[in-house]
Amino acid sequence: MPSRTHRVLLRSLTPRKVQRRLFSNGLRCADQQWGQEEDPDRAWLEERTSSNERVPLHKTRRVFSGIQPTGVPHLGNYLGALRQWKRFHDQSTDPNLVLDYEPQQFFSIVDLHSLTGDVSPQDRLRLRKESFASLLAMGLHNTAETTVFFQSDVWCHAELMWILSTFASTGYLSRMTQWKSKLNLPESANLDSDEATAKLKLGLFSYPVLQAADILLYRASLVPVGEDQLQHIEFTRSLARSFNSYVQRAGSGAVFRIPWPVLSPAKRIMSLKRPTQKMSKSDPDPKSRILITDSKEDIYAKVKGAITDSEPGISFDPERRPGVSNLIEILKHVTESNQPSLFIARDLENVSMRAFKEKVAEEIVKALDGIRDNFLELMQPDNSRLHDEVFQGGWKARDKAKSTLQDVKRSLGLQTLALPWLSQEREHQETESRPEETVVGGKEEELDPASLRPDRLERNPAKRNSSAGSVSVPIRHIPVS
Repeated sequence: MPSRTHRVLLRSLTPRKVQRRLFSNGLRCADQQWGQEEDPDRAWLEERTSSNERVPLHKTRRVFSGIQPTGVPHLGNYLGALRQWKRFHDQSTDPNLVLDYEPQQFFSIVDLHSLTGDVSPQDRLRLRKESFASLLAMGLHNTAETTVFFQSDVWCHAELMWILSTFASTGYLSRMTQWKSKLNLPESANLDSDEATAKLKLGLFSYPVLQAADILLYRASLVPVGEDQLQHIEFTRSLARSFNSYVQRAGSGAVFRIPWPVLSPAKRIMSLKRPTQKMSKSDPDPKSRILITDSKEDIYAKVKGAITDSEPGISFDPERRPGVSNLIEILKHVTESNQPSLFIARDLENVSMRAFKEKVAEEIVKALDGIRDNFLELMQPDNSRLHDEVFQGGWKARDKAKSTLQDVKRSLGLQTLALPWLSQEREHQETESRPEETVVGGKEEELDPASLRPDRLERNPAKRNSSAGSVSVPIRHIPVS
């Protein structure tokens, strides 16, 4: 890929500069290598895309990122990850930036990961819907280049996780910090600790393996993540190398692409009430965070009530003035300023605290403009757009994931032993046009073109109820009012 194209791409990820965390020797050349390196093994440079075209991997810029279904995201989520998703999405439709590569984005609500938390099924269903509606409200939606979907709608994630778990080292997993922090254990804790083994569940311990499966299933080249997830990306890279090395020794070509992490400049947005802690949905005080669907009045009230100090003037000093410094950081990122926070503070040093907070609130309202109205419309019971997007995204993601999983299974000798023509016939049936009518009670009934029934999307076989003489269809999603 020409270097000119590469520079344009890097500028396009943010209006200013994309930061990379250079945390291993293997990642120090990420900016220069991801779009240029070509593996000598030609077998893995080409793969089947969702449109059945064969596109060389080195000519695609494929992005994968996921977020847990915690409901409506807060400002820290938006500035740290979601705004970057939106830029990737917008960039894919800009002819001035899409030059010698094919952009593809896969953005997922990783609801299988949420099973490691203590959430009731009713709350989980509500939070999943709110999370998906939030992504649509901020402008993400399914296109030829972008796929927005629920992780649980793609069975390949769980199957690939099991395959990768046979390559994952328990020693490596035991050194990961996330399961320790989730259980409030010291970083020195290990599997020999009675306290750790009493609290630790297998799902939480193997969480990084599922995360690796999420990324590798789509052969992502770039993974936008928070700084706290860099250890998991390094684990994913290590796992991909181990798998590729194993299958290459067995005579197959490499299967997985080695992904690079991408960090947002907005690394840490702190709580409005506890400015030494990150903004979080787990904080019991709702005034500690700004949700992307908050009203203008709520935003002004929360910023006005943000903890600062009694020192006159505005200055940037995270150690001495954490509250004021946090508001400066928020102002910097919502306005997408390329000035250092210290310079922004100097420009405002003579401004009163009241005027400063009003300025911050005003800029937040501008940055989140329109999201609240879109969200409220999507959450209406009679709005079918959300459910249409869920089914469309799941369909697209499964198509890509099945292609990768077939390559994985073939490389391990797990390919189907069904007769080739029967396998091809079945694949043909799965990609046929969707049915236009169904039978209920022995009578033909026309389906609305906007029907949300999953059998229209995947040709799931309808099961006839012998007692009632009607056709029942498997329903996977229950609309939440």
